[in-house]
Amino acid sequence: MTLEETLKQHVKAAVKALYGIDAQDNQIQLQKTRPEFEGNITLVVFPFVKLARKAPAMVADEIGQWLMANSQSIIAKYNAVQGFLNMSIADAFWIEQLEAIAANSQYGEQADRNQLMMVEYSSPNTNKPLHLGHVRNNLLGASIARIQEANGWKVVKTNIVNDRGIHICKSMLAWLKFGNGETPESSGKKGDHLIGDYYVRFDKEYRKQVAELMAGGMSEDDAKREAPLMKEAQAMLLKWEQGDKEVRALWAKMNEWVYAGFDETYKQMGVSFDKIYYESNTYLEGKKEVERGLSEGLFYRREDGSVWADLTGDGLDEKLLLRSDGTSVYMTQDIGTAKLRYQDYPIDKMVYVVGNEQEYHFKVLSLLLDKLGFPFGKELVHFSYGMVELPNGKMKSREGTVVDADDLMAQMIDDAKQISKDKVNTLPDITKEEADEIARIVGLGALKYFILKVDPRKNMLFNPEESIDFNGNTGPFIQYTYARIQSVLRKSQITNQQSPRLCRSIEIANQPLNEKEIALIQRLTDYPNAVKQAGDEFSPAVLCNYAYALAQEFNSFYHDYSILNEADEQKRNLRLLLSAEVAKVIKHAMSLLGIEMPDRM
Repeated sequence: MTLEETLKQHVKAAVKALYGIDAQDNQIQLQKTRPEFEGNITLVVFPFVKLARKAPAMVADEIGQWLMANSQSIIAKYNAVQGFLNMSIADAFWIEQLEAIAANSQYGEQADRNQLMMVEYSSPNTNKPLHLGHVRNNLLGASIARIQEANGWKVVKTNIVNDRGIHICKSMLAWLKFGNGETPESSGKKGDHLIGDYYVRFDKEYRKQVAELMAGGMSEDDAKREAPLMKEAQAMLLKWEQGDKEVRALWAKMNEWVYAGFDETYKQMGVSFDKIYYESNTYLEGKKEVERGLSEGLFYRREDGSVWADLTGDGLDEKLLLRSDGTSVYMTQDIGTAKLRYQDYPIDKMVYVVGNEQEYHFKVLSLLLDKLGFPFGKELVHFSYGMVELPNGKMKSREGTVVDADDLMAQMIDDAKQISKDKVNTLPDITKEEADEIARIVGLGALKYFILKVDPRKNMLFNPEESIDFNGNTGPFIQYTYARIQSVLRKSQITNQQSPRLCRSIEIANQPLNEKEIALIQRLTDYPNAVKQAGDEFSPAVLCNYAYALAQEFNSFYHDYSILNEADEQKRNLRLLLSAEVAKVIKHAMSLLGIEMPDRM
């Protein structure tokens, strides 16, 4: 039982005995004691003042006296300040908490709730490689999946690959016209990079054509519509939807190049999926549902043959579902994908990890699914996150002005290597292979932590130099703290796996604790609540903040108190145990963020 749960039980007993109040959990407000007051935990007594019919300070004092008389194994002393009861927890209780944490190999994880959550993230297009925006999406999605698993959910990680549409045809057409049969093998490029180059090439040639038509007197809108390249791309899309063999064969070949490239990027990033859906399969299901909705009078057809949903009565606008030539749009695909997913899995909660520019899209999707009679329509969760911004403005993939995910990860690893050169003398026995592996772990850890520590709903400015700093709120700072603890444990010949045995060797009743040892144990007891909060709020940033605070607290303790040179053996063992449990919790928290921990740095 956690400290908070234990205290709530005792407070309930106190207010029942003193005032006849049957207190509910939400009435018992516990918080950390403010630094200017003595104590560890503060009870807010105002919820009981009215029924007690006494002044807040008196209520606080009476509850404190009752707890001292009936809970001396927990409460060592107290002080009442107006409507706040500041309680100092007994050293023996803190050590019991530490012992319980050490004995629990799954500490921080919740019991299985026997419910299934599907988390969709990544959603790449097969006309370009993954970029910085995709990095934030993938890191958020993968981390949310891990956090929800720690909170007892069964999680299915899924990806919808946008492998058809006009943007795909643009890359295909450019490769046909300008590629001269180039392949990933002949060019030495990853397949997704190769195809991305032709997407950029299409835009470059298309702009030329538009400029020429405008120079001949055509309006910009007409020029964009009448440009030969755009017309050819649209004709190719129509052929694709009609099942043209040549177009389909080219599409399949180029997509395979892209998938191979994606797989490399995902592996380096440390993300994976349990199920991948492809728009080329799901859009047909979506078209069937749109046609059903049309026959049932839910949608309507305009004179040009296009199909629309009129959502003005729901406070939205009219939404295109099928173009006049019969081709589908993103909304059509999403309807089909949702239907297939709920057929494939008994989903209790469906979460879409998609940027905040798509908020309106998901409002419409939820409403359309509900109108089509799917009971899950209103239960969809759009996890809306902010964009990653750069000092020089927004990224535009069609113009080639993106921060490529592969290049970014490679640069972060290289930066870590450069920084580690200054520290090489601290690990004289290190091999090149181990140094390279540490650089990989630190570089990618810096990238992941920098992105995940920001409130996901906010836009963020990515700064590689800040992210890899070994001081401050960064991944490398936390990784270095973990490596420091591992060094201490190695020198003591104690491993994390041995800490429960070490715990049993401690004479609990005879171990006085100093202020910083208590602060560390109290921080450790907060971890399950941090995991729960991160799950409830869908926010990996909560765990980033927790891990950083725990690392800070340990370094302050390490600076002020000796561990290996402590003369008292039992005190030394206690500090080794405390260090081992801090390392265990840091590693677990960072693993939920997808960040690896190096044993040496």
